[in-house]
Amino acid sequence: MEDVLAVYNRPVAVKRPRLCFDERPCQLLEDVVVGLRVKPGKAAKEDNEYIRQGTAVVLLVYDYDRGIRYTQTRKRRTKADYAEFMQQIVSTYYADSEQIDLVQDNLNTHKYGSFYEHLPLSEARLLSRKLVFHFTPKHGSWLNTAEIEFSALARQCLNRRIGSLDELDRQVDMWTVERNERAVKVHWSFTVATAEDKLKRWYEQVNPMNKSDYSNN
Repeated sequence: MEDVLAVYNRPVAVKRPRLCFDERPCQLLEDVVVGLRVKPGKAAKEDNEYIRQGTAVVLLVYDYDRGIRYTQTRKRRTKADYAEFMQQIVSTYYADSEQIDLVQDNLNTHKYGSFYEHLPLSEARLLSRKLVFHFTPKHGSWLNTAEIEFSALARQCLNRRIGSLDELDRQVDMWTVERNERAVKVHWSFTVATAEDKLKRWYEQVNPMNKSDYSNN
């Protein structure tokens, strides 16, 4: 936890951006009956029946320093999907960066080995040297600011039936462009000092010696 908080707390460095990455599975649902056109001032109505059209996944990278997000939709979230997505993001937007701090959860696909298994050796080696992984702890995904972005995406875009991967891609892309144009930025305020105050019981459980530290404060 403190490793991730330290990433957020350090000053902005031009050649070392801070990125947050996460994935969100989505169920594709198609309407059986086309809904009526919505009238002004009236809530949209939809029929109870729908057809399951499989699943998809949204991949998202949030630039903590610039307040910009990058998204992509895919059918699956395999090691290959992860490696290809990260390679595209880094080569397109961060080719000049010396290193990149990447906050993400500890999923089995989020490994340097994914690059070597699915990318040419030169590209895999470049990514493994440029990306510095910072993993959120178990049950600590809330430490990843990409989670905040997905919360907004769920409320503003995914709260409706979307029946195909193409339509999901179109809707997510429109949401991404609109949110970037408005320059919506995450303002993170949780620090190591805050953690010591709010989570002191957990610090004590990890090591009872910490109890004496708090009693002396």
